[in-house]
Amino acid sequence: MEFPMTQAIFPIHTLDTVRPDLRENLETVKKNNGGYIPNLIGLLANSPAALETYQTVGGINRRNSLTPAEREVVQITAAVANGCGFCVAGHTAISIKQIKMPDEILQALRQGTPIDTDEKLDTLAHFTLAVIQEKGKVGDRLLEEFFQAGYTAESALDVVLGVSLATLCNYANNLINTPINPELQPYAL
Repeated sequence: MEFPMTQAIFPIHTLDTVRPDLRENLETVKKNNGGYIPNLIGLLANSPAALETYQTVGGINRRNSLTPAEREVVQITAAVANGCGFCVAGHTAISIKQIKMPDEILQALRQGTPIDTDEKLDTLAHFTLAVIQEKGKVGDRLLEEFFQAGYTAESALDVVLGVSLATLCNYANNLINTPINPELQPYAL
């Protein structure tokens, strides 16, 4: 699906097109990403406040009570639920390269199917999806299942935090159908 008008209105900025006050920010992103700027960042550079929110909340999310693998479960579950191919590809790359997530877990997440090999992560994915679909109103039964799997009140709120970060990214990408960078293409659905 192409969105030529929205991509003209929302250019994906590069070091050559970004506002001067954001250039150093994008240079850092490029350096930290092995020499490329993810198109999501180029898109968010159209709004300095959106870019700052993404980077600030992303940093906070990396410090939450969930493990790195659990944080990726939340992000991929949200990306699949929200139909964001860019974020599925990006978080698949993170899950493979940084987290070393087992392939059977990663494929279940990408397909939106149960995680048969890890009951705790399956509970997390199910809870995350319910948070999204029910706008947080998951009910006592699902919350109790989440706690019985070993999660806490802090974990539940950290899922909401992760969903909020994913919502910003997923919806921004969906707004213009952000093209997936060549570096992320091997991880696309």
